[in-house]
Amino acid sequence: RILEASIRSATLSGVGLTGPSKDRFNAIQLRSAELVRFKTKFSNNVLDATKAFSKIVTDKQDLAGLPASVLQLLAQNAAADGHPGATADVGPWKLSLDMPCLLPVLKYAANRDLRESLYRANVAKAGLAPFDNLEIVRETLQLRQERAKMLGFSSYAELSLASKMAPSVAGVEDMTESLRLKCIDLARQEFKDLHEYATQHGHTDELKHWDVGYWAEKRRADLFDLDDEAVKPYFPLPKVLDGLFQLTERLFGVSIQAANGEADTWHPDVQFFHVKEHGKVVASFFLDPYARPSEKNGGAWMNTCVNRSRLLGRSASEPRLPVAYLICNQSPPVGETPSLMTFREVETLFHEFGHGLQHMLTTVEYGSAAGINGVEWDAVELPSQFMENFCYHKETLLSISGHHETGAPLPEDLYNKIKDARTYMAASGMLRQLNFGALDMYLHHHYDPHATNESIFDVQQRLAQRYSVLAPLAEDRFLCSFSHIFAGGYAAGYYSYKWAEVLSCDAFEKFVEAGLDNDVALRATGRLFRDTVLALGGSEHPLTVFQRFRGRPQRVDALLKHYGLSQAQ
Repeated sequence: RILEASIRSATLSGVGLTGPSKDRFNAIQLRSAELVRFKTKFSNNVLDATKAFSKIVTDKQDLAGLPASVLQLLAQNAAADGHPGATADVGPWKLSLDMPCLLPVLKYAANRDLRESLYRANVAKAGLAPFDNLEIVRETLQLRQERAKMLGFSSYAELSLASKMAPSVAGVEDMTESLRLKCIDLARQEFKDLHEYATQHGHTDELKHWDVGYWAEKRRADLFDLDDEAVKPYFPLPKVLDGLFQLTERLFGVSIQAANGEADTWHPDVQFFHVKEHGKVVASFFLDPYARPSEKNGGAWMNTCVNRSRLLGRSASEPRLPVAYLICNQSPPVGETPSLMTFREVETLFHEFGHGLQHMLTTVEYGSAAGINGVEWDAVELPSQFMENFCYHKETLLSISGHHETGAPLPEDLYNKIKDARTYMAASGMLRQLNFGALDMYLHHHYDPHATNESIFDVQQRLAQRYSVLAPLAEDRFLCSFSHIFAGGYAAGYYSYKWAEVLSCDAFEKFVEAGLDNDVALRATGRLFRDTVLALGGSEHPLTVFQRFRGRPQRVDALLKHYGLSQAQ
């Protein structure tokens, strides 16, 4: 596998080309080097177009419905923009297309005209001068396709899939279509139900794009009334970690013990742990759980500190053991109160720990294929998303919860709200992601601007007829700000979000079939998962690894079940 990956990388770099083909390929590569700058220009155009829009509001009634924290942010924005006396209570308030402003406005603002103005500005951004990305998009697509064909592929999508788990473009499109067919009628029903709800609550017009998020949030609040502040007291970090470590021992037969002081750390809040089996250390990890805005990026991630490696071990019989970094950004303790976690933060911790398990429990002796190394892009999220599923298992959730003052477990009604909220508007959310993936794949496989009069926006509109209940606006220029595929690493790869979720849900379903409350069956299934998905890392093709665990190729049924879509249908 290591050798194959190295040869493939060299081949895709054009080392096998000669003569005029080599010269043209090198010219494309030089142009592609410029495309790296294009990526930067693309991102800068999106950023500049975002910054170019602003709206000063002076009447607080125009912002009715926005949470106090958002009003505070908007007042701070105004103060920084030449209104030094701005406050959350009296304003003025500066609105922008930055996500911390845009999303709350679309979700909470009762002012429909305000929602419309921000929505229209957002879908058109980076699609008009002086920050127009259209030519960058066109040239990027053209050079990607030409480069792929010189290397013997019929399209850039085929080149992209040469180093991924998905077997072919057809395989990706089959998965996408099977999910679309399961979701489209359900999404239409969700939209109909939402329209009826809005009508019952005073909405007198058709639902437009800028109405959906607002009324969906109103209905969600009525149905579930799920408040982060009500949930957080039941998830103190020490209790969550204890429950997570106990689950890990049940599933995979390893214990996790604090080893603070045995390794230097970069901050007093960072904790160090050993992973042990039969009393012997097999791996270790650092946990940096708290936000430090002045010195630490936001988000959460797992990084490699040390790979497992026989070659770099102390002796032939003693390999170098893996060490991971697990980084989160939750609120730190306050006084005697421990760090209290939102449910989303609990999910995030489980997610990153899943990545860590694949890194730490690998048995591969070569660093280039150990743990997550060498695992195809569209399969690397399998262990992380797999672990997230346990957050919705009642007994697991109760075991990791305990009120920080009373020790009481999460109440039944809060658990039910968490579980039910997962499936709310699930078909609509699924179709949105499928649409992004289908658009990405079509542009990188089927689209040839020289053979059609269709523009990329025509393609966007045409595909939306299959994936959207509401057609995009005529001025929608979403592709000009689709940074994932034109400035990030997801070109002909956006499908991988759903591909990995299909894998993770199908893997979790094997545990469900074995019995999540049957300790004997659970341990046996966990051992099999450890010996395949976690142990083999990049040493074997992920389809082979998955089939060794599941006994067959992946199916979409479990994904639909987990989001309540198969039952709804």
